[in-house]
Amino acid sequence: MKKYFAILSDMEGKIRDGHYRPGSKLLSVRKAAEQYGCSTNTITRAYAELEKRHAIYSIPQSGYYVVDKDGGGSGQNEDGIQREGIDFSSASPDLFVFPYLDFQHCLNKAIDTYKYHLFTYGDPQGMAELRETLVRHLANDQVFAKTERIFVTSGAQQALEILAKMPFPNGKQTILVEQPTYNLYLRFLEIEQLPTAAIARTTAGISLQELERLFRDEDIKFFYTMSRYHNPLGTSYTTEERKAIAALAKKYDVYIVEDDYMADLGVERGFDPIYSYDLTEHVIYLKSFSKIIFPGLRLGAAVLPEQLIETFYRHKKYGDTSFLSQAALDIYIKNGMYERHKRAISSLYTSRMLVLNEALARHNGAGLIQASGVSSGIYTQYKLPITVNMEQLMERLTAKQIRAVDGKGFYLPGYLEREKFLRISISRASEGQIDEGITAIVEEVKRANHFY
Repeated sequence: MKKYFAILSDMEGKIRDGHYRPGSKLLSVRKAAEQYGCSTNTITRAYAELEKRHAIYSIPQSGYYVVDKDGGGSGQNEDGIQREGIDFSSASPDLFVFPYLDFQHCLNKAIDTYKYHLFTYGDPQGMAELRETLVRHLANDQVFAKTERIFVTSGAQQALEILAKMPFPNGKQTILVEQPTYNLYLRFLEIEQLPTAAIARTTAGISLQELERLFRDEDIKFFYTMSRYHNPLGTSYTTEERKAIAALAKKYDVYIVEDDYMADLGVERGFDPIYSYDLTEHVIYLKSFSKIIFPGLRLGAAVLPEQLIETFYRHKKYGDTSFLSQAALDIYIKNGMYERHKRAISSLYTSRMLVLNEALARHNGAGLIQASGVSSGIYTQYKLPITVNMEQLMERLTAKQIRAVDGKGFYLPGYLEREKFLRISISRASEGQIDEGITAIVEEVKRANHFY
């Protein structure tokens, strides 16, 4: 049995990482059995399972072929448009590792179990059974909370928007954001014309002295931060920084909105969020399930201090999150499927990040690119010389069908102390594509560096 699972995992990994390209033919059952040193029955069973997972298909009297999934090896981006090339831009999970059959089972089970509830409006706070499950699930990340403090939201984005607009008990108005930070949230704050303040964050962290000054002297309602796997830097706060941020929140009556959207993608142990050091209920903890399963699920969780529950409830107003999605996620977590998928995707992304770091070390001999040096998550920052012409660089990468994200959009419009960088994501780039992509990026950075 162990041999079968090892063979199945190896085949799936080779398909996912581009060893077998979409449309290519697999080894015959007999040749595969010889290669793996097993019986033909074991290979037949493995191929049958890969067919069930929609990874391969069979043609009678011809053999088995790899399925050409939309967006798989050729990189379907977040807008759903199929594109050729190498995708270092997407934040969406790899389609080849999406747990199709597991989640389909959970959806079917949810329909059977809750069929009469599907025609009613849900609780604005979220499905009660799911919130009870989340109490145990969040405890694994040292986030201990009662069900009444947990809200199920339409992704972390909905919670961020509500928190930005609603009044807080401290009576303050200004939202403090890191620079750089999550670009879509910055655009929301701009559109809504909400008062903002900024603090620099680099791969080395933030200045705690400057953070204290802002908390003390400015009208800071809350500080929005990503404690680990920062978007776009990819870095995480140290234990000392997390403890210090919690202590400053208490001292100056400032709330912390901790966006732990990639909590499940790390392999490190002993990472306790800022929330775990909060003794005075000044930390709001947010979690998203989009990066671990799929963005279309649109489910997140917000853990609120008791004094914010009533106001948040009023602003959320109605049960806008899909009851069916909530029920399916509840079953998915309870049956251990989420944990299995989390381990698989975390291991995959860590492996890709290692390949990425090794590729840059090989090709970046001139040292023009400074990388974050992260080993987990999906993002890393490629900091570039100030003399690089970014517009020229992006045009040349596009011409080579290589997609990355310019760092400019991760800053507020008036923020002047910007670093020039690319945000690189490994979630949609297979190990077989990474070396080719990094080689091209290094070459084009050299060309776009006017003083090289």
